[in-house]
Amino acid sequence: MSRGADIVVIGAGMAGASIAAELAGAASVIILEAEDRPGYHSTGRSAAFWSESYGGPLIQPLTSASGPILADFLATRGAIHIADAAGREALHALAGQFPPPLLRPLGRGALEAAIPGLRPGWDEGLAEPSCADIDVAALHAFYLRQARRAGAELVTDARVTRIERSRAGWLIDGEIEAGIVVNAAGAWADQVAIMAGERPIGIRPYRRTIAQLRIDPPAPESLPLVVDVSGRFYFKPEAGGRLWLSPHDETPCDPCDCAADELDVAVAIDRLSRVVDWRVERVEHKWAGLRSFAPDRLPVYGFSASRNGFFWCAGQGGFGIQTAPAAAKLAAGLLLGKAPEAIDPAPYLAARFRTAG
Repeated sequence: MSRGADIVVIGAGMAGASIAAELAGAASVIILEAEDRPGYHSTGRSAAFWSESYGGPLIQPLTSASGPILADFLATRGAIHIADAAGREALHALAGQFPPPLLRPLGRGALEAAIPGLRPGWDEGLAEPSCADIDVAALHAFYLRQARRAGAELVTDARVTRIERSRAGWLIDGEIEAGIVVNAAGAWADQVAIMAGERPIGIRPYRRTIAQLRIDPPAPESLPLVVDVSGRFYFKPEAGGRLWLSPHDETPCDPCDCAADELDVAVAIDRLSRVVDWRVERVEHKWAGLRSFAPDRLPVYGFSASRNGFFWCAGQGGFGIQTAPAAAKLAAGLLLGKAPEAIDPAPYLAARFRTAG
């Protein structure tokens, strides 16, 4: 016997949880999660930070609008974007995109004071004082709790294998009927679209690696997030003087439960050794997650061109968590037919792709 809801959200990561929280109360909602717990993949593996410069000028409106909503989940960290000789042009371009007060220039002396042990050659930087760490687990739990309180039902161990048209709109796996399907399946978003008879957009997952290191001297608690403007690494301190380090990799990957590659960890450590004179004592932990992008690297929100009640909430890349509050409000507004309040949805609409099946 089938059961039904107005809206079925496929995926209970940050994207699915946040849009479900915005929709529940205005409509009946069922969230389907393939794993035995929500947030197992990208959401649960993020070293997320809130940075208004991250993702570029078209992502910044979503990030900035999310800031006040995220306030209870942020801890100010500050960030420094640094450049060697090869990165000076990119640094100057970034400064042009985000002028003061968001970014302000730093010389060698200020960089040495902020990043102990900084090697010669890293002589220019940009400070981003507003950058903050995000408590991802707390934020995700908050959205799931809000969704449930408003009446949404979460079903785990519910990997979707079949999506068919029905009189109600959609029939999922022969059991659940809904008028609207929200595709918040992350790396699996194109696969979900194909199941529904929709043309895929070209959402492509990429692997990102992070390692937790024990270093000597221990990372000072005051160390900011340090980002290579050329995209070769970033690092930030963790509890007990440890360091989280990424080689800023983007390795094309099929949707999967991905794991860190030893070579990527070795590359990251080698790059770190060229920036600071710290000694890596041990790799304590390493992991990898998938970041999924549309071809134009902007998120995708809105009904597909087929107008069949298939709604995209996908392609959030590495900025999905820092933009989740504003993006969920924008996407839910589009789905419910509300006029946008502050953010122009045009750059993000699914209709910019020919998605009709």
